Amino acid sequence: MWVLNGMAICDIVISMAQLVVRNLENSVKARLQRRARRNGRSMEEEVRDILRAAVQKEEKKSEFGLGTELAALFPKTGPDFVIEEFHGDDIEPIKFDE
Repeated sequence: MWVLNGMAICDIVISMAQLVVRNLENSVKARLQRRARRNGRSMEEEVRDILRAAVQKEEKKSEFGLGTELAALFPKTGPDFVIEEFHGDDIEPIKFDE
């Protein structure tokens, strides 16, 4: 804590993570630099934005199950009848050795 003109000032420290990427191809680095220049920001900020977007995209993917995502790809297709669900029915597996 610091004191200024008799008033206590709290020192707030926000810790941010750091990430080191080793063995990155020169061509990838050059493309990142061009992309950052095109977007008007530093390469470091560009990489942060790419990482944030990738994580956000992953989080959005997990909101729905695979069946829901597949159905959304084909909204106007499917059978024109109701498919009954199996509840409590014994289903025998197919025997291939006969």
